[in-house]
Amino acid sequence: MSTETPRMATKPRGLKLPRKVGPFELSTIVAAVAILVAIFVPFYFDSGSGFMNDATVALVYVVMALGLNIVVGFAGLLDLGYVAFFAIGAYTMGWLGSTWFSGESIHIGVAEQLSSQPGIHLNWLIVLPIAAIAAATLGAILGFPTLRLRGDYIAIVTLAFGEIIGRIAINGDALKIAGQPLTAGRQGITPVDKIDLPFLEPFTSLELRHWYWMALALVVIALGVSFALRNSRLGRAWIALREDEVAAVAMGVPAVKTKLLAYGTGAAFGGMSGAFLGSFNNTVNADQFQFYFSILILGMVILGGLGSIWGVVLGAIVLTTINFYLIPDVFNSIPSKLGLDFDTTQITFAIYGFLLVIMMIIRPEGLIPERRRKQELHDESEDALVAQAP
Repeated sequence: MSTETPRMATKPRGLKLPRKVGPFELSTIVAAVAILVAIFVPFYFDSGSGFMNDATVALVYVVMALGLNIVVGFAGLLDLGYVAFFAIGAYTMGWLGSTWFSGESIHIGVAEQLSSQPGIHLNWLIVLPIAAIAAATLGAILGFPTLRLRGDYIAIVTLAFGEIIGRIAINGDALKIAGQPLTAGRQGITPVDKIDLPFLEPFTSLELRHWYWMALALVVIALGVSFALRNSRLGRAWIALREDEVAAVAMGVPAVKTKLLAYGTGAAFGGMSGAFLGSFNNTVNADQFQFYFSILILGMVILGGLGSIWGVVLGAIVLTTINFYLIPDVFNSIPSKLGLDFDTTQITFAIYGFLLVIMMIIRPEGLIPERRRKQELHDESEDALVAQAP
């Protein structure tokens, strides 16, 4: 009787694209082409159109999602209070670019028409790093109470922190420092100075191409920083803490310093975005800083893929499109056609929840997953086993 040695069959491999084209990485070429296409997109739409407004907001949300991805995706620290950093950046723009401090008269690098107005008026390029530093400092302060916490406990602390900042924003009109209210509450600080770049005319609300290109520049900066950090020693330390904190600390990774740097770096992205939106929206209103905003940004990270830079970019664009275009403009008439007396804007969170549940079932690693996470969720060794013939 002859015996045959069982042979393990392997799963046929599909066609794989080359990783390099000449001396360049394929991903680098695709990224360069995508950015080049994005630069020319505004020329095909009216400068004041709704599309340009939504596209600009989407790009700013990409920056925020990339910042949260550093905290949640790279370092594995669940942050439910990211809206706090958006608030700090926006209020920094409101304080340093409006007539809010009417008793002061400080003007640095602003247009001639602002030089005669009371208050503090700094050029947006000066406000931007100040907002980033203020948010990063706040992020480091947030990090201290969470240094000994893990998992759900971190989420609870960050959630409370975000709510505290939101309450301060709403009730800050009653909190006075040297007779000056801290915030304007729901009334809002308005008007806020527009972006004014050297050698260019000040931005206006009717010409949105300039806003779009500035937001795209912030995205490029955020992408460059994200890739540089991910491939750096600090990025590897974040990933080590995310995978196994005990083992990482045993190998010499300074947990305190590494976590605080994650919080601070991610918060800086939120502060920069807040400074942009404060000027873009022409107002800083406490109603903007609600808990749902943190969930929206976190949903972008989860949808795109935790730790995946390009996945987060795609997730931010997809959710922004759903939030600002599909739900209010496309899906809004569906309930009335079915005889229901409500509109889809009232069930926005239900739609988000449904999308995330579907994603967790069909593609839990995200739209463009990180390689390590994809391997964790899809063990291909089981696919290589086949039934053995007698």
